[in-house]
Amino acid sequence: MPVTIDRFTEGVTSPAGYDATFLSTTDLGAPTRPGLVVLPYTHFTVAIDPVRRLAASTAVNIDGSQLREVERGDDWRLDPRLPAAQQAGPELYASNDLDRGHLVRRRDPVWGTAAVAERANVDTFHYTVCAPQTATLNQSKTLWLGLEDYVLEHARQYGQRLSVFSGCIFVDDDPVYRGVAIPCRFFKIASWAQDSELAATGYILDQTPSLGPVLERPARRHRYSPTRSIQNVSGTDRGHRDSNRTVDGPTRRRGPVHTPARRTVGAATVDRTDCLHRHPFVAPDPNVG
Repeated sequence: MPVTIDRFTEGVTSPAGYDATFLSTTDLGAPTRPGLVVLPYTHFTVAIDPVRRLAASTAVNIDGSQLREVERGDDWRLDPRLPAAQQAGPELYASNDLDRGHLVRRRDPVWGTAAVAERANVDTFHYTVCAPQTATLNQSKTLWLGLEDYVLEHARQYGQRLSVFSGCIFVDDDPVYRGVAIPCRFFKIASWAQDSELAATGYILDQTPSLGPVLERPARRHRYSPTRSIQNVSGTDRGHRDSNRTVDGPTRRRGPVHTPARRTVGAATVDRTDCLHRHPFVAPDPNVG
């Protein structure tokens, strides 16, 4: 079973972390599996694989009606609740072309009172919250950054609540660099309430085409598959199943998705799989959607 560490330091109460009932009374559990260490932060939770030293999954609540603009800052730090040997720190990202890719986007948990929003912003700069991503994947408006923008701006525009799950997809033959096996693929799932039920859209992004040149380059002197579920490839389980209905993303309308299942953009690929998630005890209605 996952182990939860609920204090930053002795005598200091932990932040609340991800709320499984944020969208409805149906418990929407975060992705998990045995062997993970669960770290709660402000409005989000990270589940670290201590062997891989990276997050297997993250879960964040977004309240689009309470989002705040907070100065970014860039004070990256290790999480003192976890041994340094169990988290990939600054040495992984030094003098190379690997980005510290936020798995929980910095702006997603930044909502609520000014003090809470500030604390959430700071929390996203723990190394436990990021993963090594190429600039092609992390900074592209058509890949990871574009997907993050799409999710957050929808929440802001409609004042909508979302729960977003992201993480690394670990496989045994991931390339090892500076003692850390670098994940080639990542997943992101956005969930929301739709007509008193829970809906979701999911994506898998692959940085394999752009990763090789980065890892082979000497250090600088200065300075989506519909045929396989995200649960299967990520090794995590949210305790919900998919029906055969599809949705157009975080909107109030239903309809088939006409975008290609897989696109190649630059030196990365993205798979898209859209589905409606229900509580396990509610049978899907085949006449809807």
